[in-house]
Amino acid sequence: MSLIKTAMLFVLLVFATILPPAMAQDGTIYPLEAPAEPNAIPLGTGGVEGQTAPETWFRQWGDPMARNISTATLTPFLPEPDKANGAAVIVAPGGGFRWLSMDNEGWEVAEALAERGIAAFVLKYRLQPTPESLDGFGESMQQLFAAAGASSDARKDGKPSSPPRWDLSNQLEDAEAAYALIVERAGEWGVDTDRLGMIGFSAGASLTMYSALNSKTMDLAFIGPIYGGMGPVEVPADAPPMFNVIATDDFLFRGQFGVVKSWFEAGRPVEFHLYQNGGHGFGLGNPDRTSNRWFDAFMHWLEVNDFLAANS
Repeated sequence: MSLIKTAMLFVLLVFATILPPAMAQDGTIYPLEAPAEPNAIPLGTGGVEGQTAPETWFRQWGDPMARNISTATLTPFLPEPDKANGAAVIVAPGGGFRWLSMDNEGWEVAEALAERGIAAFVLKYRLQPTPESLDGFGESMQQLFAAAGASSDARKDGKPSSPPRWDLSNQLEDAEAAYALIVERAGEWGVDTDRLGMIGFSAGASLTMYSALNSKTMDLAFIGPIYGGMGPVEVPADAPPMFNVIATDDFLFRGQFGVVKSWFEAGRPVEFHLYQNGGHGFGLGNPDRTSNRWFDAFMHWLEVNDFLAANS
C-alpha cells in the first residue's frame, strides 16, 4: 500500500511546478457558469465530509474546470452503431484532486475514443474541498504552491518530497461505482466487459493506478496512466496490461522509470512512451510537441492486443 501511495506523490507538486507561472502570465482564472451535462448519470456514492461549498466551475487556459465536486457522475460517450467495436474505457480527468480538467482530459478524450468505435465514460469523481469564492480558491492554491515549493527546495538529493497522503477512498468508491454501472448496462451500451479498461491523466492517472492495484470489485482489462506518477509500485500477479505515457520535460518524470520497471519485473504486459517534449497536462496534444502522437500509439496498442476486436 505504501508504494502505491508513493506513486501519487505528484499531487501537491503538480501545483507548485506548472501552475504559478501560467497564472502569472496567461492562466487567469475566470468564473464560468456550470455547463449543461444532460447525459451525466449520478453514481449515488454520497457526498464529501466537511464540504459546505457548492460545485462551481471556472475557465483557465481556455478550458472548463470543475471544483468542489461532491456528487460523482458518469457521462457516456457512445460510438455510432456502425463504428462500435465493443471496447470501453473509463476516462478520469486530472486536477490534483482539487479540480477536474473536464474538457481537455475528459470530454475531448471521450469523443476521440468514440470516434474510434470505443464506448467512453467520463468519470467526474469527488474532490477535496476548496474555498467557495474564486478569489479564496486562487489564494489557497498560491499558498499550496508556496508550501510545495519550499518543501521541494529543502530536498538536497534532487528527489521530489512527499505531499500529504490523501485518503482516496471516495475516489476509489466513485471509480468502482462507475465500473459497476457500465457492467450493469453493458448490453444497453454495447460494451464487452472483458474489454473494459481505464485511462487517466495526472491525478486521474493516480486514480487509475490506485483502482487497478487496490480495488476488490474492478476487473480492468487494461489501464493507461497518462503523465502520472513514475514511482515504483507493488504489482499483483493479475495486474492488467499497462500503456504508460510521459514527456521528458514533465516534472513528474525526473528520470524515473519505477512504475514501468515494477510492471516489467512482475511479468505483466507494459508499453512505455517517453516523449521528448509535451510538458504536463497536454491532454490529446499541444502544438508542435512530439507527445501529440500518443493517442494514435494507444489505439495501435489496443488493436495489437486484441482489445478492439469486434464482437463475433
